[in-house]
Amino acid sequence: MKKILFETHHLYYWPNYRSIIDELKNRKNYCIDASMPIRTSLVEKNILKEACTELKIEFIDENNETSRIQKILNNKYDIIIVGNVGQLNKIANNHTIAVMVYHGIGLKQSYYKDIDERIDIRSVESVNRYDKLKKLGHKNISMTGYTKLDRLKNIDEEEISIIKKNLNLDFSKKTILFAPTFYPTSLELLYNELAVLSQECNVIIKLHGFSWEQKRFQYQSEMYKKLAKKHSSIALLDKTIYDIIPYYKIADLLITDISSTLFEFLPLDKPIVQAQCFTLRLKHKIFRKRFWQKLDLNRLENVSFAYKIDRPEDLLSRVFYALENPREMSKKRELALKKFLFNFDGKASSRLINAIEEFKN
Repeated sequence: MKKILFETHHLYYWPNYRSIIDELKNRKNYCIDASMPIRTSLVEKNILKEACTELKIEFIDENNETSRIQKILNNKYDIIIVGNVGQLNKIANNHTIAVMVYHGIGLKQSYYKDIDERIDIRSVESVNRYDKLKKLGHKNISMTGYTKLDRLKNIDEEEISIIKKNLNLDFSKKTILFAPTFYPTSLELLYNELAVLSQECNVIIKLHGFSWEQKRFQYQSEMYKKLAKKHSSIALLDKTIYDIIPYYKIADLLITDISSTLFEFLPLDKPIVQAQCFTLRLKHKIFRKRFWQKLDLNRLENVSFAYKIDRPEDLLSRVFYALENPREMSKKRELALKKFLFNFDGKASSRLINAIEEFKN
């Protein structure tokens, strides 16, 4: 039995791992563990522990970070899968195959910079990204597709039905999914527009994990809790709900900004509205060049498959137009799917595990 650890730096990394775990369990020759770095708040850790219990995999838990790292080292894992570099060099033994399944495929430059020579295999979600990483000198990259989206292909319809029932919304109306990132974010500027939109449509709001967990961003979840309380057609997904995949299936349209959801929603061939109106920190208002340096501007310019708004007041007209003309952008979405996501067939996790099994230290 090969021993494998999923190092889950943040809870929102877990959906990227879920399909990999399912595939490993199908192959029956892996002992699967998971762990999370210890922080002040125990909320994310407890949610992950429960998820591990449901999947019948072991959660590595200790009272402090030093003990956790030592326990991981003592376990001598054959494979460790990470979503960022994080603690990798502290937890990987010399014989360990270190695998990166990067936690996001959005518009931030960190995708190309969060790398380390210790990584033996990096899972890559598209030919477009594979070519750029290779050009930048990155090695050990493997064309797998995006493991998170395997579940979008394979998810059970009964699970979708149960989730829809629990949302307690009127599904005779169109359903909008709002999934912004935490920074730079559109969520403050679109707040009032979403309240108006909810008079005609269901609005499901899926905030980034940091909007719940990180002190400097917690005001975002507090804002939206108040909004959901005022409007029965708005469903704010609780912080315990870390998997957005079922809600992609439920939604008729996605509103987002620079989040990875912009690309993850493509396989469904449904309309996307991209808000390019952001609330910036003071330093980025003064030094705008620093802000733009954080983004992959070439990738941003190639987002031709979404309706874009630069002003909050344009949101409603764009949404209603897109809902009335759902096929208008279909060809562009089809081309974008081929460009930004490799082979959407539900087998990215299988290709990744094949790459791991074929790897020679």
